Amino acid sequence: MSQFIGMGHWSHPLIGQKVIDHAHGDRVGVFRAFAPDVKKGTLKPVIVIPTTPPVVWLAPEDGGVEWTTSPDAIEAAR
Repeated sequence: MSQFIGMGHWSHPLIGQKVIDHAHGDRVGVFRAFAPDVKKGTLKPVIVIPTTPPVVWLAPEDGGVEWTTSPDAIEAAR
C-alpha cells in the first residue's frame, strides 16, 4: 500500500530494490521514486506539485540516465 510522503512523492515497498520493468523490454533497474512525471527539458524549479498520476522512477543498476514507467509494469527482481 502506498502512502503520500510529501513533495509529490509516495512511499512504496519496492523503493531501493531492483525491479523488472516489463513495459521496457524487461529492463532491470533500481526503484528510485514513486512520484509524478515532469515535463522533459524543464530547468526551472517546480513550484506546484504536479497533479498527474505518479510514475515509477528507475535508475540503471550501474548508474546512468533514469527512466519512468507505469507502476503496473514492474515486479521485484529475484
